[in-house]
Amino acid sequence: MDTPTRPLAVVTGASSGIGYELARQFAQHGFDLVVAAEDEGLIPAARSLEELGAAVSSVRVDLAHHDGVEELHTRITAPGRPVDAIAINAGVGVGGDFARETDLDAELKLIKLNVISSVHLAKRVLPDMVKRGEGRVLFTSSIAGTMPGPFHAVYAASKAFLYSFSEAIREELKDTGVTVTALLPGPTDTDFFRRAGMEDTKVATGKKDDPAEVARQGFEALMSGDDHVVAGSKKNVLQSVAGKLAPEAAQAKMARPMAEPGGGRDGDSEER
Repeated sequence: MDTPTRPLAVVTGASSGIGYELARQFAQHGFDLVVAAEDEGLIPAARSLEELGAAVSSVRVDLAHHDGVEELHTRITAPGRPVDAIAINAGVGVGGDFARETDLDAELKLIKLNVISSVHLAKRVLPDMVKRGEGRVLFTSSIAGTMPGPFHAVYAASKAFLYSFSEAIREELKDTGVTVTALLPGPTDTDFFRRAGMEDTKVATGKKDDPAEVARQGFEALMSGDDHVVAGSKKNVLQSVAGKLAPEAAQAKMARPMAEPGGGRDGDSEER
């Protein structure tokens, strides 16, 4: 049996949006793929990726559960091929007033998917990369993670965690041949806002970036070994800079109008 010569990439949340477009980037650049998502859209997504010449293994699994991450890792390692790159992208949002509106179960699931599963999967994949002395990891954070996020407080905090986590382990691994990159999109034209219950917000009704362009920038940053990339429009870069310079209380005040329920009557959007 011939040993595959193409590199292997893993992409989570790959059925649509940025995850699907990241998978397309890998396929177009000569990678075979393991793609994972919870929803039934994963199957047609995998078929379209195969049309680009990639060998694609699809794993329909709920990564918000411990067993789901373990199942994905088993499927990744079963063929005996090393993982050359992984895009830990799966995530979900919850919008609304934390104390008076949002659902606790939904927010706990958000933490399990956005935070816990990302740490869990990275813990399973990174040791083998370090042993080989090569590998690339991409975490999908967000510019929402660069400042407090009123009315999507748990989501913004989860993305801040991913940004901090990726930068920290990148430093730990700086002499190993393994690189870690954080992708920070702004508002992107995906199903995110509908699923998060944020369709009537200013950020949801404003201008959004093309997920294919966001993914292209993320892929290029990953392959260049960059520590992070603020993807999409120049406004996203400006917001990320403002998020570093202003005091946290001022950041929260600035961010409030973008995600406040019922605010989507006019204006541009600034965050994802």
